Amino acid sequence: MNITLETPIQSLNKVGEQLSKKFEKLGIKNVRDLLFHFPFRYEDYSKIVEIKDVKVDETITVKAKVELIKNKMSKRKHTFLTEALISDDSGRMRVLWFKQPFIAKTINVGDEVYFSGTPTLDRLGILFVGPIYEKASEEQTKHTARIIPIYSSTYGLTQKQIRFFVGQIIKLAKNLEEWVPEEIFGKLNLFDYGKVVENIHFPENNESLINAKERLTFDELFMLQLRAKFIRNQNKALQAPKILFKEKEIKEFVKSLPFELTEDQRVVTWEILKDLQKDGPMNRMLQGDVGSGKTVVAAIAGYNTILNNHQVVILAPTEILAKQHFNSFQKFLRYESTVLFTRTNRILKNNEGEQILSKAKIIKLIQDGEVNIIIGTHALLGDKVSFKKLGLIIIDEQHRFGVEQRKTLKEKSGLGDRMPHFLTMSATPIPRSLALVICGDLDISTIRQMPSGRKPVKSRVVSEQNRNKAYDFIHKQVEIGRQVFVICPLIENKEGEGDEKKSVLDEYDRLSKKVFPDLKIGYLHGKLKAGEKDETMKKFADGKLDILVSTSVIEVGVDIPNATVMMIENADRFGLAQLHQFRGRVGRSSHQSFCFIFTDSKSEKTWERLDFFEKNIDGLKISEFDLQTRGPGQVYGKIQSGNLDFKFASISDTRLFNLSRSLVEEMEIFNYPTLVEKLIEWERGIHLE
Repeated sequence: MNITLETPIQSLNKVGEQLSKKFEKLGIKNVRDLLFHFPFRYEDYSKIVEIKDVKVDETITVKAKVELIKNKMSKRKHTFLTEALISDDSGRMRVLWFKQPFIAKTINVGDEVYFSGTPTLDRLGILFVGPIYEKASEEQTKHTARIIPIYSSTYGLTQKQIRFFVGQIIKLAKNLEEWVPEEIFGKLNLFDYGKVVENIHFPENNESLINAKERLTFDELFMLQLRAKFIRNQNKALQAPKILFKEKEIKEFVKSLPFELTEDQRVVTWEILKDLQKDGPMNRMLQGDVGSGKTVVAAIAGYNTILNNHQVVILAPTEILAKQHFNSFQKFLRYESTVLFTRTNRILKNNEGEQILSKAKIIKLIQDGEVNIIIGTHALLGDKVSFKKLGLIIIDEQHRFGVEQRKTLKEKSGLGDRMPHFLTMSATPIPRSLALVICGDLDISTIRQMPSGRKPVKSRVVSEQNRNKAYDFIHKQVEIGRQVFVICPLIENKEGEGDEKKSVLDEYDRLSKKVFPDLKIGYLHGKLKAGEKDETMKKFADGKLDILVSTSVIEVGVDIPNATVMMIENADRFGLAQLHQFRGRVGRSSHQSFCFIFTDSKSEKTWERLDFFEKNIDGLKISEFDLQTRGPGQVYGKIQSGNLDFKFASISDTRLFNLSRSLVEEMEIFNYPTLVEKLIEWERGIHLE
């Protein structure tokens, strides 16, 4: 059979229906998908030594003959053991596998085999436990005696199987066309694309692996820069309504606020108001820590839009957060008609008070322009909702909001060929170096100052021996009328997982029965029904619960000024940016607040990260530290970074970053059809937003 890149995966030799389903779980449907399923790490088994030179804890390969191999049952653990004795001209050594009796049928006495792994020591001497094995032959090895690739996989699909199937199709890499324009390829002396893809799977040596990684790193950064320029060029051709600055009314509105705007708030408000006056659509991100006052800035922009006879939409990811925005905007713009539109809530609030209306009635009010501010979840993107004259869309950071959703709202906006203005609010501060890449099509405004009267949250990494002291402190906080959040990484512990990871349900049970039996405790997690979540949050907001045990669902959308303690279990399972989000849920009033961080990790790196978190409250510094130590995809996650999920690139690679940017700045993309084609293909594959 003639295999091409478009050949279905199940057509490969030894891939049946069951294995093809496993591959589909990894997003692999055809040969092309498999070829571009790159390894995420490697094991170096390229050092081949004689048995006499084998050392404990050194990763090596031995080529030896099998003298003896047999299965037996372990007396203590009642499990199968496979034992072998192997030899070469220099000596003998023992090999042991657990729970793999089939090996005794795969390997026979007299076979010459490569064994790769890290030898250990027992009372009888040096021992190979669970080595990778491969029969020696004239063909090049795939699993031993070389640098071997390790792939992301799924249950029932082994590394050996993936390497075997990649080995079947690796020669197709030579047929891959070079997509980088010849002048750039020659100028940079890039490595051949086809050879690079071959070497990223099966590197000939360390040098070829380094070269392959560098080429693919450049490709990712170059493509990202191309995308940013492409979108900037597209945006230049778009038109938007001019939202003129209503100076008198805005100044009066700011004077009427019960607090003074910080200098940062004034600066970013002016940046946004200037953007709204342009005839091209604003696409700006307003970033600042939780509690820094982004909402009032958004309210000023919204009010100025309303004064220009245009509607404003605020999109939130959850009903809880949509309700919070509804209350906040009503507080700031109490004389404006405001609608809350979610799956379960349809409320109109205006001069006459608050009314619950039917879905059809709310939709008609929006369509007729009878309401100025529309706040809701993705339900607003439904078929029947359309607008009279939509001027500004404010998007909450966690909302999945991509090209298709923008297109939908443009069609529903009532503006004809023009686009509404876009303002995205983000509480995950993005370092400038990263923002330049992932937000090439965004302008960024940052609020660094916190409102006056806010006390910095005191953070402590708590050792296990001090856990009871932390509980005593928490009890005292509740006694003086304060409330507490407890965050756990899991909803419940699955059977066999042990109790080493704290779960919401177990922790709720323990705290309510053993630690704080006299306190009122509730729990919250993502699998609860919307009504149950809302009811629990309402109880907590109304002070009817002292402690709320929750998963990371609490990360966004909760504003409880009376909560002064944030307690985070298994903190090592969260990124620092996420921990900072949790911490931002307290310290939202004039009361002193506290964040207690627990971990049972023994990792030095984990303690270094948590120590940094304890000592720093600036979200931007925390993000920069996380970026340096964990990489962009891990720091920001797929939502905040717009699916920025680099396989090879790191923004800290300044040489290739600056090189790719300077090349793209000099180029006219549309002069290179292969680049445009590659860009469209890449965009389709990663859905950058």
